[in-house]
Amino acid sequence: MASGFCSLCPTVTSLFSSQARIPTLQWRYSSSSRSPPLHISRVLSVETVPISPSFTWNDVFENCRAEYAPQNSSDLTGFLEKVDRCNRGLEKLAEFIPFVIEEQIVGYIHKGFTKYLRDFHDIFTFSQYGGHVTLNMMLKKPEERTRAVAYVIKILGNKGIIPGIRNELYPVKPSFNAPAFFSLERAAAPYFGLKGYAIHVNGYVERDGQKFLWIGKRSLAKSTYPGLLDHLVAGGLPHGISVCENLVKECKEEAGISKVLADRAIAVGAVSYMDIDRYCFTRDVLFCYDLELPQDFVPKNQDGEVDSFRLIPVAQVANVVRKTSFFKDSCSLVIIDFLFRHGFIRPESPGYLDLYRSLRNGDCS
Repeated sequence: MASGFCSLCPTVTSLFSSQARIPTLQWRYSSSSRSPPLHISRVLSVETVPISPSFTWNDVFENCRAEYAPQNSSDLTGFLEKVDRCNRGLEKLAEFIPFVIEEQIVGYIHKGFTKYLRDFHDIFTFSQYGGHVTLNMMLKKPEERTRAVAYVIKILGNKGIIPGIRNELYPVKPSFNAPAFFSLERAAAPYFGLKGYAIHVNGYVERDGQKFLWIGKRSLAKSTYPGLLDHLVAGGLPHGISVCENLVKECKEEAGISKVLADRAIAVGAVSYMDIDRYCFTRDVLFCYDLELPQDFVPKNQDGEVDSFRLIPVAQVANVVRKTSFFKDSCSLVIIDFLFRHGFIRPESPGYLDLYRSLRNGDCS
């Protein structure tokens, strides 16, 4: 874990007292960090190929053809730009208020979005001064909360206010190891500013001393990020399943990887980010795994979510990340982390530590 990562730590003064006002959100630095958290915004200095919904593998290979040169500082600028794309809108934090369950902040809701929740006064309760949102005190059991909030989300989904309903539940909790207070539809999680967790697997092959990464191209039928490049295996962590169980499940579904092979995946850390886009506040932690695969392994998608796979030299994958927008944004963070750990990004490059620290801009808790 980077020593200088920052986390969003709200200071709530007497949140539940009669004097409670709107709590303030402040940055807190880790004990080993002596400088403010780094959020890098810059004029683009590397020509970036824009996203095209119809780009092909030929387009990918055309952009990754040149040899990656880590000593060139412009390379890191391209990577930093991808990190920025995952950490937009943090200047708008003041537009959100805490979502509180049992005196624990579990999320953040945009003040503008609260107008849709106020219609359900028997489910959602607002503090006297509008400083936070909670659930009706009569909803005490997790299953009661889950049913009540699901009713609201179904209505908002039917109205198109919360699009892309997946019928997949995410746990609602203040941190990874905390018990879940209830469960909530995955598509609604950003509207409630919940913490989300996922697994990303760098599936790689080593041949004659050179590393290659298996890269997937998402199906055009996907409701999110259709047609973009993705990891060999990646998936959100739903309610009621462990990280290891989810890893095995996603390996099977997305790439046809057996449990015996999936169990060889090595946990190598996590990256995190925070992104604000209008009413949505995404606060995700991605658990990273490295899985060295047999040279003759060929992935076979099982769930229809991946259009095709290609095996690409890591040095060329680095070029695709820094030069194009072909990858799903969050995947870029995990790949950049892989480049650090496998020596493709070196301390001699200007901005090395800035880039390393920025991979954990979010709250890793």
